[in-house]
Amino acid sequence: MIRGGNTLRGTVEISGAKNAAVAILPACLLVKAKCRLENLPDIKDVKIYIKMLERLNAKVEKIDDHTYDIDCSDVNSYCPDRDLTRKMRGSSYLMGALLGRFHRFKVDPPGGCDFGTRPIDQHIKSFKALGCKIDDSMGIIDGQADELHKANIFFDVVSVGATVNAILAATLADGTTVIENAAREPHIVDLANFLNHMGANIRGAGTDTIRIRGVQELHGGSYAIIPDQIEAGTFMIAAAATRGDVTITNVIPRHLEIIGNKLTEAGVRVEYGPDYARVWVEENDTMSSISFIALPYPGYPTDMQPQMVAFLSTVPGSSIAREGVWDNRFRYCNQLKRMGARIRVEGKLAIIDGVEKLTGTKVRADDLRAGAAMIIAGLMAHGQTEITNIYHIDRGYENFENKFIALGGDIRRVIEMNSDDE
Repeated sequence: MIRGGNTLRGTVEISGAKNAAVAILPACLLVKAKCRLENLPDIKDVKIYIKMLERLNAKVEKIDDHTYDIDCSDVNSYCPDRDLTRKMRGSSYLMGALLGRFHRFKVDPPGGCDFGTRPIDQHIKSFKALGCKIDDSMGIIDGQADELHKANIFFDVVSVGATVNAILAATLADGTTVIENAAREPHIVDLANFLNHMGANIRGAGTDTIRIRGVQELHGGSYAIIPDQIEAGTFMIAAAATRGDVTITNVIPRHLEIIGNKLTEAGVRVEYGPDYARVWVEENDTMSSISFIALPYPGYPTDMQPQMVAFLSTVPGSSIAREGVWDNRFRYCNQLKRMGARIRVEGKLAIIDGVEKLTGTKVRADDLRAGAAMIIAGLMAHGQTEITNIYHIDRGYENFENKFIALGGDIRRVIEMNSDDE
């Protein structure tokens, strides 16, 4: 429940990156020793992943809410729990990790947010190039390799998931594997840094060509997850949307520049420090419409597209948002229209005609980032907004309502009987 109209002011600290965490947790399967992971976000997707590892016979010790010791020495199964894998898209990374560890995996098709077609053909392409045979005739994805060998992998499209899986599968393979047209996102770099810290030999992460010289084994160690670029961007846009003044700490500023550039273009003030970003709007500042396209990194993040559209819904003029990654990521616009937004969706294009104000009503979180957009819309709106299906939000945002409350937002969680929300 959100009562809108309050201006957000203050300082908020950003948690560890969800997208990095769900790539690094399965990477622990490649290590037959103890890995200490620090700065893990305290979110549902991390908790589900830890359960999946435990059910594969990993020993997991919780040190605190953000630190876990994970020892996969005794993992003895290549068949993860199907009820858990169906709950999140990131479970697909178990394929690459188990293939690297056992040369075998049996994994159900992954779940997670539904943005239309989310094929894994590029994942499968990389596995086959490394020497894996795939059988999906029984409704599960069954991969098996006598041995994993070096390969030259060229992705037909830039895919974060396929890049992660190729890195995981190739880390312990014989010879040097080259991945071309690789994704360049910060969490790809973080995964490579984690594996290198544990003894892997991976070069080029963060560019479109990654070279992996296979090693025989990895060793244990400690590693801290990077800050969450998307959580930071969400608070940047929330500050702009409420015409507030928020300093976002524990960030890597270069990861946020493309978001900040678009806010600046819209008339918002943004400045950066060594590990913070400040976003604010002064009383007489004038907002203006913008156009943007969501693209793979270093383009504008697709995971920040819904939040930006929510902000632009009250910016004068006609703004244009184009989705360059997923097929069906504008479904949430129907929820914004319930609040009075004027948005026309034409395929992968949304035209946002700014209105003077949004009005609170009952809406739902269609997916994780759409849920964040509903929060921003609720904070902007006149009156009360009720957001249902918030389990989506809990998958990727740690302690979100209390962080907004600390900034002056009027937001509270209500437990509904007979609801999927918790």
